[in-house]
Amino acid sequence: MQKIELMAPAGNFESLQAALDNGCDSIYFGVEQLNMRARASINFTLDDLEEISRRCSEKNVRTYLTLNTIVYDHDLSIVKTLIKRAKEANITAVIAMDQAVIAMARAEGMEVHISTQINITNIETVKFYAMFADTVVLSRELSLRQVKKITEQIEKEEIKGPSGRLLEIEIFGHGALCMAVSGKCYMSLHSHNSSANRGACKQNCRKKYTVIDQESGFEMELDNEYIMSPKDLCTIDFLDQVADAGIKVLKIEGRGRAPEYVAKVIKCYRDAIDSLYEGTYDKEKVISWMQELEKVYNRGFWNGYYLGQKLGEWSKEPGSHATQKKVYLGKGMHYFPKAEIGEFKIEAYDLAVGDTLLITGPTTGAQEMELKSMFVNDKEAQTATKGDEVTMKLDFRIRPSDKLYKIVKTEFAKN
Repeated sequence: MQKIELMAPAGNFESLQAALDNGCDSIYFGVEQLNMRARASINFTLDDLEEISRRCSEKNVRTYLTLNTIVYDHDLSIVKTLIKRAKEANITAVIAMDQAVIAMARAEGMEVHISTQINITNIETVKFYAMFADTVVLSRELSLRQVKKITEQIEKEEIKGPSGRLLEIEIFGHGALCMAVSGKCYMSLHSHNSSANRGACKQNCRKKYTVIDQESGFEMELDNEYIMSPKDLCTIDFLDQVADAGIKVLKIEGRGRAPEYVAKVIKCYRDAIDSLYEGTYDKEKVISWMQELEKVYNRGFWNGYYLGQKLGEWSKEPGSHATQKKVYLGKGMHYFPKAEIGEFKIEAYDLAVGDTLLITGPTTGAQEMELKSMFVNDKEAQTATKGDEVTMKLDFRIRPSDKLYKIVKTEFAKN
């Protein structure tokens, strides 16, 4: 059985490096404004394409450029330039929903992946897009039974993409879910003239609302305050069923989230996929992975529509349910490679031996560690505070652009 490809989000270089360090097979990213996370993440520039390609090719990781927004006439020249530059930089594929983007990518000789925004729900639509694409992302509303039926038909009828390989099916595996059908929503456009389909969603659905009957003035009693804010998707506890459905690519959502989120989630799913194919996937490991996933940003977890259970599991509180959070401590100053010592300037909060630390940076990614010992202002010490210069043993290089954080428990942590 072919191992599932683990696809990681990259909203900036910190997240890109975190994904690479934790075992992703591919990454997807946006450039400038023509992607579905134009507002939520920092995004890369055209000049970053070569560096993205270089870092990923060193680890044999595939690269996917997202160009999956609605495209207007004034965007076409920009799209053409993006695709041309992506081709020159050896980016693997373009993720698209607009037929113009699909046509431009094909004309440039680039591999095309069909975005979930197309809303593909049946084998005949799959056949149609196989004329243009090698990978198709199915609608997020399908059950695993429906997904499996499609993958079985692909094999039975030998449906192939332009590359000559059997068409690959991709599904969402973990992360934020939108209340709209496959992400096509107009609430933000109507309320703020800020289109979600242009990557500028204002996330109206994550807010608290009161619903009132305008004729009678009756306020409807709802069993949940956040009825348009779904919990986050999580498939790690039934990954065996996901694999049995015949999918080839598992996508992790999160281009707008922090690098430590990418690091934690990719590591958990990397371990889970490897365990699945080694025959060691079991309930005990699932419990451990779930506990790790709960540490980073989440709105609570549910299985989406995959298992055919009741629809709509909504979050009960706004924001994250993470059991941990990061607190800024300071910045990197210098690294002494021979001694493997990192130096930091503490600019906020207190630090103590035994604390769990997180160091992030464009080249460093997201490195988590326990502080076993340190020197404060050139003397060995147990604690440090604002204004102190701290050195500690590190088995990885830090840079002046790196940030130092302390990991602390939140109100959602179980005692």
